[in-house]
Amino acid sequence: MITGKNIIGFTSVATGMDTLRAFDPVSNAVLPETFSTATATEVNQAVEKAAAAFKTYRHTSPEQRALFLEAIATEILAIGDPLLERAVAESGLPLARITGERMRTANQLRLFAAVLREGSWVEAVIDPAQPERTPLPRPDIRKMLVPLGPVLVFPASNFPLAFSTAGGDTASALAAGNPVIVKAHESHLGTNELVAIAIQKAAQSCGMPDGVFSSLNGTGALLGQQLVKHPGIKAIGFTGSFKAGMAIFDAVNQRAEPIPVYAEMGSINPVLLLPGKLAAAAQQTAQQYAQSITLGAGQFCTNPGLLITLAGEATEQFAASLQKEMAAIQPAAMLNPGICYHYYENREQLARRKGVQTLFAGPREKDAVKGAPALYRVAAHDFIANDELQQEVFGPSSLLVVCKDDAELLNLLLHLHGQLTGTVMATEADLQTYAEAVETLCQKAGRVILNNVPTGVEPGYAMHHGGPFPATTDIRSTSVGASAIVRFARPLCFQDWPQQLLPDALKDENPLGIWRKINGQLTKDTVSR
Repeated sequence: MITGKNIIGFTSVATGMDTLRAFDPVSNAVLPETFSTATATEVNQAVEKAAAAFKTYRHTSPEQRALFLEAIATEILAIGDPLLERAVAESGLPLARITGERMRTANQLRLFAAVLREGSWVEAVIDPAQPERTPLPRPDIRKMLVPLGPVLVFPASNFPLAFSTAGGDTASALAAGNPVIVKAHESHLGTNELVAIAIQKAAQSCGMPDGVFSSLNGTGALLGQQLVKHPGIKAIGFTGSFKAGMAIFDAVNQRAEPIPVYAEMGSINPVLLLPGKLAAAAQQTAQQYAQSITLGAGQFCTNPGLLITLAGEATEQFAASLQKEMAAIQPAAMLNPGICYHYYENREQLARRKGVQTLFAGPREKDAVKGAPALYRVAAHDFIANDELQQEVFGPSSLLVVCKDDAELLNLLLHLHGQLTGTVMATEADLQTYAEAVETLCQKAGRVILNNVPTGVEPGYAMHHGGPFPATTDIRSTSVGASAIVRFARPLCFQDWPQQLLPDALKDENPLGIWRKINGQLTKDTVSR
C-alpha cells in the first residue's frame, strides 16, 4: 500500500500541507495518490536523526553492514509485482526493463556486501614504528578510509530503481558507513515509498540505528536546496541534468563548510567512426547505432548523441542507412512531460544552429509524452565554432559530424568537452593509423569502448562511470561499480596509537584478514615487531 508519507528513520510522517502526485506517461494521466511534502521541521528531524545514527552506524562491522545491504535486496524483491507495476506506471518504461532493473538494484546491493567482506576498499596502510632509525626515529603511522557522515542522495529520473532510492549512491554510501537521506524524485513518488519502506524494514530487522535512512518528498528546487545547505549533510550524490547538478554544486560552495558533491551530469558520449570500419560495415553499424540512440527513448546517460567521422563514400552510405533506420523506429513514451517538452525544445534549437542539417525528425508528440527519433548533420568546422552544439539533447536524437580530413578530425576531438564515454568503431588498421585521435578521445572520457555501443553500464569491480567536467563534478569518481564506495569516505591517519584503540583494519594481527600495504608492500600478513 502507498500512503504518500515521508519516511524519517523508523517513522512514516505526513504533516506537510502541500502535496505532490506522480504521472503515468503512457496513459498521459496523473496518478491518484497524493504525497505530502516535507516541512522544514521534518528536514531538520531527518538530518538530526542521521547525525545521531552516524555515531553508532560508523562503528558497525563490515559484516553487519553487508548483512544490512543483503537484507535491503531481499526486502525489495519481496515487494513483488506491486513494485514493478508502480515503477512501470510512473516511468513509462516496459515491464521487462523494470524487471531487469529491479534485479540490477538487488545485485548492486549484494556487490557492496561482497566489497565489505573482502575489505581492501578501506586502503589500509601501515608504516610500523622504527625507534632505532637515525638521526630521527620513525613514529608508528597507520592510515585508512573512514565514513564521512550523513549523505544526501538525489535519484535519477531515467532509472526509477537502479539509480534511485536504493540505487548505487545509497548502496555505496551505506556500505561505507554513512546514514543516507534520499530526496525522492518527483516522477517516482510511489516507487520511492515502496523501496524506502523496504529499507526501513531491513534496518529494523538488522538492528541498525534509527535514522540510518530517511526519504523526503518535495519539489526539487525547494526541498533540494534546504537539504543541500543543511550543515548536517556531509556529502551529496546526484544523477541528472547539468543545470540541476551545477545548482547543487554552486550552493554547496556557498556553505560555511563546503562538502563533496558527486554529480553525474550531461554527456553526449561521442562515437568515433573510422574509415576502415565504415568501409567494411556501414550498414551494420547504422543498424547498431539506431538501436542505441533510441534505446529507452534515448533516455540513457550514455546515449550516443554525437557521431564523428571523415568525409567519404562510406560515410554517405552510413548516413543514408542511419537515417532510414531511425525513421523506422516508432516514438516511445518518455519519462515525464517535462523531459518530453525539453527534448523537443532542445532538438529544435539544435536544428536551428548554424550549419546544422536535419536528416530526419519524427513528428513532435509532446502532448502524448512520446519522443520521436531525430538525426542531424553538421560539418566539423561549424561544430568546432559553436560550443552550443555540445549541449546534451536528452532523448532519441543524435548529431553526425563530418570532418574534411584527419587534421580537422583531431582538432574537433581536442575541442570536445568531458564525457562519460567515448566510443571507437575501428579496424585494427584504423587503430594504428588514427592512434593520436584515439588517444585524444581517451583524454576526454571516463570509459572508452571499442566496436560496441556505449549504452549499458555493467556494475562490477572494474567499471568506471564518470568523466571529466562537465560530465561530472569530480573526474576521479564513479557512480557505478565497486569503487563508488570510496566517494563517501575520507582518509584518517593514526599516529602512535595503542593496539586496543586502533580500528580492526589497522591492528597488527589483521583480524579482518584483508589486504593491507605494510612498509609499501601489499600483504595479508600480520605486522612483525
